[in-house]
Amino acid sequence: MKKEAFDLFKREMKYLGIALAALFIALEIAFYKENLLAVLRNALSLFWLFVLPGYFIMLYWHENLGFLERFFVGFAVAAGITGVFSYYAGLIGLNIKYHVILFPIVMILVGAWVNLKELKKDSIY
Repeated sequence: MKKEAFDLFKREMKYLGIALAALFIALEIAFYKENLLAVLRNALSLFWLFVLPGYFIMLYWHENLGFLERFFVGFAVAAGITGVFSYYAGLIGLNIKYHVILFPIVMILVGAWVNLKELKKDSIY
């Protein structure tokens, strides 16, 4: 079963790479007058802020939903969670420059932890 989990992870990392490339191409088309590195930085920042946390949050439902469904729903969920947490963290007094680093890491770790806990329960690991 460990091999199946590793194969799933490897296959979906390939899909995430393709999604990053597609996002970069779409942004390059939309902002064709901008510098290539600026567009790449924007694509990577969108990927870091919304796609990766959304992917790890939705990984729990990998058996019920396909990759594209989890990708788009995860993007929206991560954007919503980031917005709500950013608002309340700002009210608490956390400077906004830390939100970009802190929130994606927390969402990725929580999503990975919940998924690993579920996989251990299903005896994959």
